[in-house]
Amino acid sequence: MTNSYESPFCTRYASKEMQYVFSADKKFTTWRRLWVALARAQMKLGLPITEEQVKELEDNVDNIDYKTAAEREKLVRHDVMAHVYTYGKACPNAKGIIHLGATSCYVGDNTDVIIMRDALNIVRRKLIGVISQLKDFAEKYKGLACLAYTHLQPAQLTTVGKRATLWCNELLMDIEEIDFRLKNLKLLGSKGTTGTQASFVELFEGDSEKIKALEKMIAEEMGFSGVVPVSGQTYSRKVDSAIVATLSGIAQSASKFSNDIRILQSFKEIEEPFEKNQIGSSAMAYKRNPMRCERITSLSRYVMADMLNPAFTAGTQWFERTLDDSANKRISIAEAFLGVDAILNIMLNVTDGLVVHEKIIKKRVMAELPFMATENIMMSAVKKGGDRQELHERIREYSMKAGARVKDEGLDNNLCELILADPMFMITREEMDEILKPENFIGRSSEQVDEFIKDCVLPILDGSGYKKETVEINV
Repeated sequence: MTNSYESPFCTRYASKEMQYVFSADKKFTTWRRLWVALARAQMKLGLPITEEQVKELEDNVDNIDYKTAAEREKLVRHDVMAHVYTYGKACPNAKGIIHLGATSCYVGDNTDVIIMRDALNIVRRKLIGVISQLKDFAEKYKGLACLAYTHLQPAQLTTVGKRATLWCNELLMDIEEIDFRLKNLKLLGSKGTTGTQASFVELFEGDSEKIKALEKMIAEEMGFSGVVPVSGQTYSRKVDSAIVATLSGIAQSASKFSNDIRILQSFKEIEEPFEKNQIGSSAMAYKRNPMRCERITSLSRYVMADMLNPAFTAGTQWFERTLDDSANKRISIAEAFLGVDAILNIMLNVTDGLVVHEKIIKKRVMAELPFMATENIMMSAVKKGGDRQELHERIREYSMKAGARVKDEGLDNNLCELILADPMFMITREEMDEILKPENFIGRSSEQVDEFIKDCVLPILDGSGYKKETVEINV
């Protein structure tokens, strides 16, 4: 226990892997890698920088004296210059060429882009894992008929596997969004104080080709295809807004999934994993609460609401830059990623151990199926010479009686018995049983599952290099 606030994302929810991406160590070592890339490119383009100086910078990327940096920042009130000073102390021969021609956003903004790229790749990997597990689940239960719902009222049947494809399809939409963001993500580059590159014009004596080559070389070293074409001091904050909107989309998909599972668990049809020693309720020992899916819902709500932060920030940047983005940005973006990481960790756990109660599902189907089968029963009687209008009216009367029996008296649905006892329908028990097979009412559900997996899921999974990972839920 500590006597100061600790983020629940770090103590309860997010993975160590994602926490590291947003750690101080990742941030400041990336700053140094960017300073190395800048110095190396400047050396290759003819500035008076030696290979020995670049080597010294490289050798000290991880050698960060955080105590010195903190003391210096307290004195000068500037984090970047504090770290330039600290890096210079570790690299005395290269001290004079660190951060040459650059502004603070050279390290700050470029690092933010690198961090978001790395975090998106983690999110993508975990999304692939959830999709893979839902694919397996859909295949296994593609033919298991269950009640479908419109307005949360029983409607025509679907299958357990077909419903899983609905969850999976939304996650595929999220993968497409992530891939688009990754493909189009660019570094800020080295644009200078107001985006005009004036300091580099001075350094390279007006040689625009060298200035453009500098950015290209830095981008390549940091693993990017290019830099933004124009900017003020910062890259457009719409980039942050778009990425967090993509994360919000994942939260939306996750929330839909978790709410469906919570309702199905209430119906006793499908349950999330429940560990041997898990306590469902402090008061009611028999309970099996869907606590993991409830947590997905809760965290998803946070991420969806967080989407507003970078949107407002993007819309209130003045001219070439203001600093009202900084405090909000460092919280909202990190927590959006940490939140989605936590959500996907739980989804990996839940989708790997969903419990399906097939007998309960069939019981609930058979309680509603007589109502859904009335059209088929009526058509069978018409083929034997019955009057369609008279049959329709009789079925309506029996349906009302059976419905009242179920809702007002709490008894079983006896619609089929009423119909069997009426000679107007000319139907035997054997014929009724043949009509009432649930598989007669699921349409193309099984085929749709097969087609969806073949056409949509496997092209994403194949070549993804995905390997099943076990995720441990802390609480």
